[in-house]
Amino acid sequence: MSGVSGDAWVEGPDGARYWGRFGAAGLLAVSPGREVLLQHRAVWSHFGGTWGMPGGARHEGESAVDAAVREAAEEAGVPAGLLVVRFSTVLDLGYWSYTTVVADAVERFPPVVSDPESIALSWVPVDEVAALPLHPRFAEAWPALAAKI
Repeated sequence: MSGVSGDAWVEGPDGARYWGRFGAAGLLAVSPGREVLLQHRAVWSHFGGTWGMPGGARHEGESAVDAAVREAAEEAGVPAGLLVVRFSTVLDLGYWSYTTVVADAVERFPPVVSDPESIALSWVPVDEVAALPLHPRFAEAWPALAAKI
């Protein structure tokens, strides 16, 4: 891995912008009690004020799993040693991709707001997620993700 940061916007042919010049990844941590760790996104961020997963831009050459775990540690204090990756899904637009990594947390840990991208972090019961104001792309993906948790 080169370690070159992917922090930059990618613009699609329709003008839509996506974060991460090497793609992006997010972590959906699942507690033993069937809760998921969600991030209330800062108002100034892309789709600010909504709830989604901790995540962000992949570095050049970085695997999606490594990026998701790194970003979750940076943004939410997620301890990598407590995670067991279960599966991942990929939204591939051809010029940009987003990978959702779903991992079981072997124990419920207290999340830590550790950067300005989060208003709050919360363990949310799976059956209560859809009632939150979700990031639009997460809202689209949630029904299929929830069916596999």
